[in-house]
Amino acid sequence: MGISSFWHWIILALVVLLLFGKGRFSDMMGDVAKGIKSFKKGMADDDTPPAPKQIDGQRSPEATPTPTAETEIR
Repeated sequence: MGISSFWHWIILALVVLLLFGKGRFSDMMGDVAKGIKSFKKGMADDDTPPAPKQIDGQRSPEATPTPTAETEIR
């Protein structure tokens, strides 16, 4: 009689069913299925590359530099 005994698993399944009940267990399995579906959908949506983001303090290519005291001396 080890942990892989048939009767061990039957008794364990009955205890789990008694604790959670048939309806609650079905609801949990439905929620797991919804989670898997949304995860797969999210993974499929990630295939598109994200647009490049503008970093704060970074100048855009068409911006002209403003004159400063150092550039006016030269």
